[in-house]
Amino acid sequence: MGNADPQHRAGRGNRAVRRTGRRGGVLEVSVNTPSVVVLDYGSGNLRSAERALQRVGAAVEVTSDLAAARRCDGLVVPGVGAFAACMQALEDLGATSTIRDRLGESRPVLGICVGMQVLFDSGEEHGVPAKGLGLLPGEVRRLRADVLPHMGWNTVVPAEGSTLFAGIDPATRFYFVHSYAATGSDGLVSTGWHGERFVAAVERGPLSAVQFHPEKSGDVGAELLANWVCGLR
Repeated sequence: MGNADPQHRAGRGNRAVRRTGRRGGVLEVSVNTPSVVVLDYGSGNLRSAERALQRVGAAVEVTSDLAAARRCDGLVVPGVGAFAACMQALEDLGATSTIRDRLGESRPVLGICVGMQVLFDSGEEHGVPAKGLGLLPGEVRRLRADVLPHMGWNTVVPAEGSTLFAGIDPATRFYFVHSYAATGSDGLVSTGWHGERFVAAVERGPLSAVQFHPEKSGDVGAELLANWVCGLR
């Protein structure tokens, strides 16, 4: 359900977003903030994502209202748990067509964690494949690692020309918690390592997606989200 509090409504404000640097550990932004919807379909760290996006200057609404998801400047699809369950929840809400329509109109979408995984062709769950949105080529499968889940802080090798990772030190660590991942895709693919190389982020036109949790990655997560928000104008 959407939040009725007016301060959570996602409409373009009278400020415009621009990265201006960091002060006191918080990334500063200034004038013209785009509107962002964090899609509430029963999965994901909704309030953490809301707070992280507000921190970098976005006007954020957490809602299951598909009309709001269609009209906002940027749509965030979070996700935690099982691939098939998240796909089913998106389908039950009717959000799969909203996501496809936005991308067909070159309107930005950001997938986070399982919200990234469901963008791929399929995902393996307990050895049984589940169909994904098919917006990114490839399969999500269990990582071949001695220790699972992959939980904690790890580095990412940014793709050359990445917008999401612009200005971010490659030695910086992001917060991961997952046992499944894609191992290849099209577009600008940034990679991580846990037992094997996997897709940590993808940038493909209006579609961006990250396997880690920027909303739980402190200042560096805020910097990555600021890069995405600044690209919404």
